[in-house]
Amino acid sequence: MLDWQEDEHVYQAEVTDYVTHPVISPDRADLAHDPGLPDEWWSSLRQALGRLGQAQGVRTTIRPEWIERAFPQFLGVPAPEEVERVTGHADLHWGNLTAPLTLLDWERWGLVPVGYDPGLLHANSLLVPEVATRLRSEFASVLDSPAGRIGELVALAEMLQAVARGWYPELAPLLADHAAELTGVRPPTSANPVLTG
Repeated sequence: MLDWQEDEHVYQAEVTDYVTHPVISPDRADLAHDPGLPDEWWSSLRQALGRLGQAQGVRTTIRPEWIERAFPQFLGVPAPEEVERVTGHADLHWGNLTAPLTLLDWERWGLVPVGYDPGLLHANSLLVPEVATRLRSEFASVLDSPAGRIGELVALAEMLQAVARGWYPELAPLLADHAAELTGVRPPTSANPVLTG
C-alpha cells in the first residue's frame, strides 16, 4: 500500500497478491494453541521485521495524542515523554501471519513505536506460554530496550482498550498481569473504552 498527497488530494494505491500459505490462526487474532513453528519461521519473522524497520515510513500509525490519553486510562501510568518510532506492520497478530511466513493485511502499516509489532504479537500469544516465551526470547533485544518497553506498553494499552470494549475475555487477565509486570501498577479495571479529550 502506498499513500501520497498532491495539493489538496490524497491518494492510496494497493497491490494485492493471492497467498496460498495457511493462516496460523484463521478465526482469531490471539493464539489458542501452539502451532509448532520451526526455527526457520522465527528467523524469517525476525528478518522481515528488521527489514521493515529500516524502510522509510510515510505516516504515523498510532497517534501521539492517543498514547497520551491511553497510558493513564488503560495502563494506570503516565504517558512517556518521547516515543521512538520505526516503520512497522502495525497489526501484527496471529490472524495476519502464515506458515511459511507471509505477513498479511498491510492497511495500518507506517511509523509505530519501537517494539510495538513484537509487543502486539506477544500480547496475542499470552494464552500459549511456550509461544509467548519463544517470542520474547526471539525479540529480547528490542523488547528489553527502553524504547521497546514503551512500544510494548503501547500495544498492551491498545489491547486493554479492546478488552474494555468486550474483546478478548480469555486474554484479559493475562494482559492485565503482563502490563502490571512491566509498569509495577495494576491497570484500571473500569476503564471507559472510549478515549476522551
